[in-house]
Amino acid sequence: MRELGRLRQVGLVALVLAGSIGGAFAVGAIGVPAVESVENRFTGVSENTTTVGTAITVSNPNPIGVSLGGTTINYTVSMNDVAMASGQKRGIALDRGNTTLQLSTRMQNGKIPAWWVSHITNGERTQVTIDADITDSLVGGRSVTLTQNREIETDMLGAFNSTETRPVNADRPFVSDPVLYINETRGSWDREGVTRSETPMEMAFDVYNPKPVPYAVSKIGYTTYMNDVRVGSGETDSEELIMPGERETIGVRNVIRNERLDEWWVTHLQRNQNTTMYIDFYLVVEGGGEQFRIDLDAIDYETAIETDIFGTKAQYPTGGDADPSGDPTAGDNSSEDSAGGTATPSDETSTDSTATPTDGTPTDGGVLDI
Repeated sequence: MRELGRLRQVGLVALVLAGSIGGAFAVGAIGVPAVESVENRFTGVSENTTTVGTAITVSNPNPIGVSLGGTTINYTVSMNDVAMASGQKRGIALDRGNTTLQLSTRMQNGKIPAWWVSHITNGERTQVTIDADITDSLVGGRSVTLTQNREIETDMLGAFNSTETRPVNADRPFVSDPVLYINETRGSWDREGVTRSETPMEMAFDVYNPKPVPYAVSKIGYTTYMNDVRVGSGETDSEELIMPGERETIGVRNVIRNERLDEWWVTHLQRNQNTTMYIDFYLVVEGGGEQFRIDLDAIDYETAIETDIFGTKAQYPTGGDADPSGDPTAGDNSSEDSAGGTATPSDETSTDSTATPTDGTPTDGGVLDI
């Protein structure tokens, strides 16, 4: 009986103490911690997962350190409303002033296509949103939230649009080059045709025939690479007849296979968020009684894409924010992301091209420049 009485006293003291602390929070005698800032960076990437390191700075307005067992911090990183990473930390100890908590979250690379679709259909724009909130049970579940937003934008096809005239050579014995001229190129995303599995581009070439014989273009082929990862290839029947001295427009529907983008994503982070997109074109032409393939080296397209998704790349310049060559063990809390979708190019995006066309005037062959 005496032991039972002691247990009751201990329980009563605990209840009074908890009530006192909760009351102190309620009347303002003890300040409520708040989230001051959230910083994310890529800390690792493997074949299947990407690790996001998160630093959450929490301010303690009280003159002494506190240990908050009933406190929970939740955070979510989203891109165009597609959840990229999320995590949670329960029970935190805070020093006076600011305390920075390190967390680590793993994201499945298979979610990359979901973000890609949203980025393209939104005009190559992504809104990156970071939400972090701190909730404490001592004050009735009161929550303090911090939201950060940044916009990123890319222009992957802009440099393909050109009115520069470029010669097309057959590089065949007994054939006088150039056999054709490309007078103009145009390209754009078919945003209405984007699906979960594919991203189509509509590309067109204005082709001029300087020869005294007609050429029939029967096929147009393409292969698209992103950092040496082949993300699309195909061949389109054309059946365009280009008469001597005439100019015709031929087009190709270039399709990126979205299921290959998770493989590209790994290379993008390994190269410090840098990608080279390269599109190789060819024609199958019939003329002079024979059929032959012409590689369109003059209009093969190459453009560089650099991103800084979280705006922290300059702080971690080696190997992709923090050498993301494999999943690290850094961080005092690791949780598996259960949300869906991710990743993109940044607001520091730059695009250029090794084949950036400029206006030009053809020489020899009597090319019609319209």
